[in-house]
Amino acid sequence: MNTPFRLDEHRRRPQPPLALPPDRYFEQLPMRVMQRVQTSAPNPVASGWLTVLSAPMRTALASVLVLGSFAASFLLSPAATMQPATTATLAQVPREELMQYLLASEQRVTLPDLADLPGAVQNAPASTLQASPEELQELLDAQPTEEIYL
Repeated sequence: MNTPFRLDEHRRRPQPPLALPPDRYFEQLPMRVMQRVQTSAPNPVASGWLTVLSAPMRTALASVLVLGSFAASFLLSPAATMQPATTATLAQVPREELMQYLLASEQRVTLPDLADLPGAVQNAPASTLQASPEELQELLDAQPTEEIYL
């Protein structure tokens, strides 16, 4: 159980009187502090060539260094030094080769496969866009159909 504490029951300690400061102490204090501090001019050679430059020049130099290092890392990265592979577009491949490839492979090209190629419509040759309904019907009849779709 805690005993109650009352401040009034305890006597104050006697305070010793403060000694007065010496005469004109506060007027002489700034001069004493300034005498103790050594005021030596910074040596520009000892402190470095960077401190000789003005603040805007240092900022400009820092930004040029940052941008230069970014550009150097971008240009020297392995992805930038590799030559891009030259690939033929689908429009440049002869139609006979395409038909042989599609018929020889076991996988069939479906409409969702063609839908994944957004550039297929732009790269289509102009001759396929002008097909007559009779030509389309002949091509559709020539395609093999499976029994499960009928």
